[in-house]
Order: sequence, then C-alpha cells, then structure tokens
Amino acid sequence: MVNSLSANPLKSKGRLYEEFEEETSRTPIERDRDRIIHSSSFRKLKHKTQVFIESDSDYYRTRLTHSLEVAQISRSLCRAMNLNEDLGEVVSLAHDLGHPPFGHNGEKALNMSMNNFGGFNHNDQTLRVITKIEKRHPEFDGLNLTWESLEGIVKHNGIMKNNIPFHINSYNKLHNLSLNKNPHLESQIAAIADDVAYNNHDVEDALRAGLINLQSLSNVKYFQEIIKELKERYPDIEDNLLTYQMLRVSISKMIKDIIKNSNNNISQLKIKTNNDIFNHSHFLISMSKNMKIDSLKISEFLYKNVYNHPKLIKKRTNAENIILKLFEYFQKNFDQLPIDWLSKNNIQNKHRIICDYISGMTDRYASNLYKSLYD
Repeated sequence: MVNSLSANPLKSKGRLYEEFEEETSRTPIERDRDRIIHSSSFRKLKHKTQVFIESDSDYYRTRLTHSLEVAQISRSLCRAMNLNEDLGEVVSLAHDLGHPPFGHNGEKALNMSMNNFGGFNHNDQTLRVITKIEKRHPEFDGLNLTWESLEGIVKHNGIMKNNIPFHINSYNKLHNLSLNKNPHLESQIAAIADDVAYNNHDVEDALRAGLINLQSLSNVKYFQEIIKELKERYPDIEDNLLTYQMLRVSISKMIKDIIKNSNNNISQLKIKTNNDIFNHSHFLISMSKNMKIDSLKISEFLYKNVYNHPKLIKKRTNAENIILKLFEYFQKNFDQLPIDWLSKNNIQNKHRIICDYISGMTDRYASNLYKSLYD
C-alpha cells in the first residue's frame, strides 16, 4: 500500500537543468542516489574525520562509514513507515559531503578564515558541492539532483528563515527550495537517523579508543539499564561482545521509539497530505519525550568525556592551525593553486575558491601539504 505522505518520485518537481534521459529503469531519486555515490566528494569522505583525527586504528569511523550507517538507519525507518526509502538514503548519503578535513574543527577554522567573505558551514558547503563543485556534465555544474533531494539535503536540520548561509541564499534565488517550509518526512528521518548513529557509534569508537569504559558509561542511566539486562541474560559475556549487544539494543530501542512516536504525531495532528507536512510548525518525525531526554543525556556524556577529552583537544587545536595556515598560504600565494582551480578566478571570489579547495581536501592531504609548506 502506497503511503500518501511518501515523496512520490513520479511527481517530482524535476531538475534545474533539463537532461537527455538515457534510461527509465530507475526513478529520478534513485538516479540522485547513484550520482552521489559515484561522486569524488563522496569517495573522499573515506579520509575525513568523524571524531578521531588521523587515528592509529582502521576501526574508527570516518565521514564515509558514518554516512553509510545513517543511510542504513534511514532506510529502516522509511521502510517501517512505508515512505520513500530512496529519498531517505539520498539525504543521508549526502548530508556530510560539505565537511572539510578534520571535521567540525576544520569547519571552525575555515569559518574564521572566511569571516569577511561570507563565512563557511558544512551544510551550506554540501549544497555548494552538489550544485557547483562536482562537475559531471558539459553543460552545467553540479550533479543536477532533483528538487526533492536538494530541498531535503538543505533542510534536513530544519527550515531557514533568517541568517541564511552564503551559497544556500544564492542558489535559492535561482532554484526556489521553499526554505521556510518543512521538508518531506524522508528528510526528517535522515536527520534523526544521524542523531541515532552518532549517539551510539561515537560511544563505540570512544570505548575502543579507551577514552571511556563500560563502567563510566553506566553513569548514563539509559545504557546502565541495557547493560544490566544483558548481563542478566549473558552472565559471562565479554566486554567487547557486551559493547556490540548494548549498541544493537540501543539502536533498536531508538528506532522503535521514533516509529511509534512519529506515527502518533501524524495521527493525532491529522496530517493527511504533503502540504500538511510542509506547513506544520515543526518536524513530525521525532522521539518520545523520554527518549529525547535519554538522547540528551548521551550527548552530554559524549561532550564531557569524549569530544572535550584532553587527548582529542590537542589534536584538534593542531588541526585548526593546519587549516588556518593553509588558507593564509594560498591567500599570499594564490597562483600556487592547481590550474583547474586558478581558472575559476574570473567567475568566483578568490577567497571562496581557496575555501572550496581546502574544504575538499582529506585529513591526510591537508596534513601532508601543511608539512611540505611549513616543516
């Protein structure tokens, strides 16, 4: 049975630029997903920081593995609610494409460097990547994704009325993404799938890194109760298996809660059409009040014990310095940019070109380039 609230690819508002359609076996949104997966920006997420910078282990998550995990959770939620899995996957796979090297610390440094030139944030840069920087067609820049994918990616964190970022503001004048209205339910699902992913997987990576342990994690009541239940069921369970089982149970609990609460929202608020979704005062996909509290407690624990851990702060300070110094170098030596980037100088601001170039680097490339210039 088709859910009337699902984004219908057959009724898509289409693409900004008309294309010659070579085949019809895939829906427009399926084609969007494939374009993202085949993009160079998606591949480079493999070497971009999620939490741990230049880690010694191959097991820590990167932006790529995080995006894949968000997409899996998103598809599960969309399937359970009979929504468009492909759109949920598109938004999930694309949501971090604009992240610079070194995660949020790289973002902070680039925003400082671009303070007088329009600023920088990764969500804005994501739209810039998929509508301008990626080049796959001789007649236009970008991936030329459908309206539904673009508006979902741009608004997955909420509507925009004030302080609209640089590129989103510019692009919206060309291609109206209805920034002041809610996105489809599938985009809302991608946003909450992101929360579920990092609240659980950052815990796993932190345990592996030795920044926290199961005993300290038991200070979070939500995890304490899961651990207690698992130990009663498996008295001799090893810590590594306990960790996997704990996170499996946790993710399942959150997904079930989101499905139940979101369906209740839709029913109680008498949401019947997509216009009802677009015009509602807030997102309809959400956790219950109790699960929101539990998730907030997890986030607070992670900020206190992981994200602000002394071992990570030192590396992050160094990462910020690398980005600041690279930007400073290319400001003074603009002609040292690769030829294909120099050619953009007649149509784009010099500082934005430098910003785009640096933000597209991987952690490894940025580190090596910095060493070659300053060491």
